[in-house]
Amino acid sequence: MSGAKHATATGTDQIVLEHSDHDHDHCARDAIAHAEAISAAEGLRFTEQRRKVLAALAESHVPASAYDVIDRLAAEGPRPAPVSVYRALEFLVEHGFAHRIESRNAYIACSRGPEGHDKPGHGAATVFLLCESCGAAGEASSAALTEALAAVTQAAGFAPRAPIIEIRGLCARCREAA
Repeated sequence: MSGAKHATATGTDQIVLEHSDHDHDHCARDAIAHAEAISAAEGLRFTEQRRKVLAALAESHVPASAYDVIDRLAAEGPRPAPVSVYRALEFLVEHGFAHRIESRNAYIACSRGPEGHDKPGHGAATVFLLCESCGAAGEASSAALTEALAAVTQAAGFAPRAPIIEIRGLCARCREAA
């Protein structure tokens, strides 16, 4: 796990990046518990298929393609149809339980939970820190960044739907190993 940290409006949080000694059990439990709670509160259908897809994403902090998810699910049972996985991914992204990393055409479970995640489309900026060495993605947000992006887009008369920034580089662990 990387020791990199980021500052948020509420303090300093740990950004989790992938490394072999990282235990994903708590990450997966938290992601699923968050999705269950929000789904129950908002009357969303968090089906068994959606739960399985989110669990497959939460197995790693390295973004996974839809076919990576299919392979992970097939290792535990029948191979799901691609269309069912794509529909589940669409639901998870739409409701903020997962994110699509555009530059990698891949998905990752949301790691910020209810405290650090606004509903999709409400303007909160998401920053992905993408390690070019180990492949992991850290997720962060900042009230100051969100405000700065709002000022820039407002000045241009632009209404952002999903302000997402992808930053490529090396995580702290990979930098130390280099």
